[in-house]
Amino acid sequence: MNRYLVPALSLLIALTAFNASAATPAADPAPNPNVAAKAANEDPARDALDAWLAAFNADDRASLEAFRDRHQPTMDVDGMLDFRARTGGFRLIRREASEAGSSQALVQERDSDTIARVQTIVKDGAPLAIRIERIEPPADLRVARLDQAAAVSALAAKADQEAQRDAFAGVLLVARGDSVLLQRAWGLADRKAGTPVTLDTRFRLGSMNKMFTAVATLQLVHAGKLSLDGTVGEYLRDYPNAAIAKVTIRQLLTHAGGTGDIFGPDFDAKRLTLKTHDDYVRLYGSRRPDHAPGEDHRYSNYGFVLLGAIIEHASSQSYYDYIDKHLFAPAGMRDSGSLPEETAVPKRAIAYTRAKPGAPWTDAIDTLPWRGTAAGGGYSTAGDLLKFARALQAGTLLPPALLAEATRVQSPRYGYGFNVAAIDGVPVYGHGGGAPGMNGELRIFPTLGEVVIGLGNVDPPAVSRLVEFYQVRMPLGS
Repeated sequence: MNRYLVPALSLLIALTAFNASAATPAADPAPNPNVAAKAANEDPARDALDAWLAAFNADDRASLEAFRDRHQPTMDVDGMLDFRARTGGFRLIRREASEAGSSQALVQERDSDTIARVQTIVKDGAPLAIRIERIEPPADLRVARLDQAAAVSALAAKADQEAQRDAFAGVLLVARGDSVLLQRAWGLADRKAGTPVTLDTRFRLGSMNKMFTAVATLQLVHAGKLSLDGTVGEYLRDYPNAAIAKVTIRQLLTHAGGTGDIFGPDFDAKRLTLKTHDDYVRLYGSRRPDHAPGEDHRYSNYGFVLLGAIIEHASSQSYYDYIDKHLFAPAGMRDSGSLPEETAVPKRAIAYTRAKPGAPWTDAIDTLPWRGTAAGGGYSTAGDLLKFARALQAGTLLPPALLAEATRVQSPRYGYGFNVAAIDGVPVYGHGGGAPGMNGELRIFPTLGEVVIGLGNVDPPAVSRLVEFYQVRMPLGS
């Protein structure tokens, strides 16, 4: 599972390429009376699509390994199994017309309303390519929008179902204007003690913390202590890698700096000794960029760690003290923070993860950082996140013009530290968070005055799916 990385509001689900010397014949995974049957091997691209879909849906390592061994020795089976766990598999909806040498079909995630297009391309002398891209559903496949009361009721009923099958524990909150339309808790905060989740349970946020880091950075820009076009090297004078030293604040905020991740073998080996942002800089500071700064956009946890270190330099105080004083206090967020995991934080839920759907839930403590950082890992409550959303909208934390810049598209689907999208022309911004034992979402619909919040102490995408379930059904009128 990719820690602190939850898909944006509208994005490419996956892009996987395979080499193949021959396509594998396979029957349709589901009957489609609208498409004439074809003999095996008549259409290698279609057969390849069917073979991959059957292996993927089997949710079985042996099936994916067999596909790998036949088609692509370097295929990431663990990654595919993780993707399978996140989607629940795909149901074939219908075939689509495609060019010679390719096959295309629409599929739906079995555990959600998400529609994707799967395409396979087989060309002489080229590797087999399989592309899976999330799309806006065609008109005939769209879920009907409901009125406000019905949409909220449907969300609560869906959460009841997910909690009943032990797939969700957490809090959901929906507010519009000054009214809170839904605020309920499900499941257990501590399974061993039998402690239930309550409305004031504190949940780990994962990457949702990036919103706080972005706001802090922009506050310092507004105060003249930082510049969006200032560089890492200007603020961290002795930064060891010359290429990263040229990355700008703007590029860090939009994931365009090529600064890479913080998770991997080095993190796993030194997880409990990485206690400050400077510790991370000492560990990763000599590393070269993974692409030329400004030439691509790749989600970067380390980029936000650098922002945390820069905030400390510019403010002459710790990142945590700055956030407490300049963000949590003015917003009235009294239940939010980033105290170390070894500190007993009242009402902080235990993070629960499991190896695969249906496996027992286990404590995720051995995967967690020593302390949350500017990239993610702090904690909050649904009530505090509503206060944060309202403080943003009221201009308490940022001037309205600067918030507007932060929440418009600055790079693909991303503003300055916020995911940005439009749903049928209605703007929405926020951020998700996900890691073993934590999943959260904050989505703000500024023109509707609506805020949707979900927090949980179980693996993603449990909470994200519920928020998406509501989003496709909620009314979009004022």
